[in-house]
Amino acid sequence: MANSPLFVPRLTVVGAGPGDPELLTLKGARVLAAADVVLYDALANDDLLTHARPGVPRLFVGKRRGAMAYTQLGINELIVQQAFKHGHVVRLKGGDPFVFGRGREEMLYAEAHGLATEYVPGISSAVAAAGSMGIPATHRGLSEGFRVLTATTADEQLSGALLEAAQSPRTTTVILMGMGRLAEIMALFGRYGGADVPAAVVQNGTLPTARAVTGTVATIAERARRAGLGAPAVIVLGEVVRLAKLPAQEADASAVLPSFLHELLPYAKVA
Repeated sequence: MANSPLFVPRLTVVGAGPGDPELLTLKGARVLAAADVVLYDALANDDLLTHARPGVPRLFVGKRRGAMAYTQLGINELIVQQAFKHGHVVRLKGGDPFVFGRGREEMLYAEAHGLATEYVPGISSAVAAAGSMGIPATHRGLSEGFRVLTATTADEQLSGALLEAAQSPRTTTVILMGMGRLAEIMALFGRYGGADVPAAVVQNGTLPTARAVTGTVATIAERARRAGLGAPAVIVLGEVVRLAKLPAQEADASAVLPSFLHELLPYAKVA
């Protein structure tokens, strides 16, 4: 490939989506089929690698707390190395690469080293994981907006944005990469927001192995611990959690819906 007159070292950063391989975009599948080498993360479903041509190198570069195949700098350097060796590098990243995925960071490094770059969006787990359990990011009468936060800063301190979120009860808060600090985060929300704010933890959202628990700021950490939930998982706080439809849950919806929605239920039924 490197000797081809059409050889162009380039990088395409592709969002793998929230887990379910069927949620990869059509463009993402097409780009994978055109890859000369694929670098993929731990959060990218392995089934997606079947979109690449037979014989194309597939390199795992997953990064998770306590188990890193490569440092971020190592990944950046590998992208450049593989691009000049093979041509088209497809960097497959879980969710959407531009939502706490360091996708643009990798593109900037590649561009600084002479690579052409492209971004292919993916469905973010920030919305899809909770959505797969019936929890919307927004809902009329319950949420005026939503915010997506990382739990910690680069120096492993709790994000300052969590305090602002705790004081915004009319806004849904979705927290990524927060399971290791769940109890601390809930203590902060309880102190500045309220112990009775609805909360949920969703693990492996959109996958057959998905699991979730709901509760309140005061109870969710213990419920998640008892259920054995851990990363990868998203934490959701806000009134929208009351709409959750968990596996095997057959609760009467009218028991959790706010009063103004009770009036709409008769009109929502299908004859």
